[in-house]
Amino acid sequence: MARTVVITGASAGFGAACARLFAEQGDRLVLAARRMEPLQELKNELVGKAEVHAVTLDVQSRQAVQEAVEALPARFSEVDILVNNAGLALGLEPAHETSLDDWDAMIDTNIKGLTYCTRFLLPGMVARNRGHIINIGSTAGAWPYPGGNVYGGTKAFVEQFTRNLRADLLGTRVRATCLAPGMAATDFSLVRFKGDAAAAAKVYAGAEALTGEDVAGIVVWVAGLPSHVNVNTLEVMSIDQAWGPLAVHRKKQD
Repeated sequence: MARTVVITGASAGFGAACARLFAEQGDRLVLAARRMEPLQELKNELVGKAEVHAVTLDVQSRQAVQEAVEALPARFSEVDILVNNAGLALGLEPAHETSLDDWDAMIDTNIKGLTYCTRFLLPGMVARNRGHIINIGSTAGAWPYPGGNVYGGTKAFVEQFTRNLRADLLGTRVRATCLAPGMAATDFSLVRFKGDAAAAAKVYAGAEALTGEDVAGIVVWVAGLPSHVNVNTLEVMSIDQAWGPLAVHRKKQD
């Protein structure tokens, strides 16, 4: 039976890869992103595989999210799965040197945008007593690194928010999952370094990172588990990534 799947940040990376895999299963798709041109290209690509409704959406705007949900065509209005994928990292400077505008953008997208999308779609899921919220977190939500500051904080929020959703939804058949990928070769670093392709390439140099398709495969698997099975939190890394030793600052010895 075809499900209706809403994917935010669907124009590239994890979002676009998720759209392709859900389409292969014949699910109906609501694809949302700030840029319509790549969304339209993706919609055209999926013709014949799935019904697709594409909507230009900046999740930072509560009003825009509410209007987009209320304007869903009847065919797409009963949402079964929400993939809260829209998110970004900006900059890698230490906290005392970073841009407050970058911090605001990460908080507004990664936290507020995710909560807006959840809040406006969740009541329908609860009323129908079925549904699944899949929030894309990050290993940065659990494991700090220099320059991760607010980005890591926003992703820690995503994991804890998901756990609290589970507490609120107990007694319903609505599921909530946080998927926390590590290093992944998408346009993530290109966005973080504001278009500096050389800086972005260094992040993945010499290592085999996760791909968008890797993460999308996990999302689709989680969504396809029996309805009584809830994956609470799932952390995944490339085999080429792990944790290093704790950092120690050492004074120069005389």
